[in-house]
Amino acid sequence: MSEITVRPGTDSDLAPVGQIQAASPEAAQWPVLEYLQYDLVVAECDLSIAGFGVARRLVEGESELLNLAVDPAFRGRGIGRRLAAELISRHSGVLWLEVRETNVIARNLYKSLGFNEIGYRPDYYLDSSEGAIVMNVHS
Repeated sequence: MSEITVRPGTDSDLAPVGQIQAASPEAAQWPVLEYLQYDLVVAECDLSIAGFGVARRLVEGESELLNLAVDPAFRGRGIGRRLAAELISRHSGVLWLEVRETNVIARNLYKSLGFNEIGYRPDYYLDSSEGAIVMNVHS
């Protein structure tokens, strides 16, 4: 298995981040340029950007995981877990997220990292009117 390196994202990573986001319809579809305002991390594997995660501080002691996606060609290698764990370690206090109610793989990943399902937002996603599960973890 190839080595996975997680590092801060830069402007040169935005094109592959955008491609990964576009190839991941279950992920949030935020304007990629905005990610540089926040805590963007990328995973490199086989000399390629294999995934990304982005979080932002809301107030002291609270942050939000805005998005996390892995290139379909690199899924199943623990990259999503590494990205989520990195963002948890970088944001002390409570880290919040919303995840599509049908995205069982992501929900199980987050639960395995200590996130708890604590709420529900009906009709949260504009592209499908799908509801979101609200989760958080205390670190």
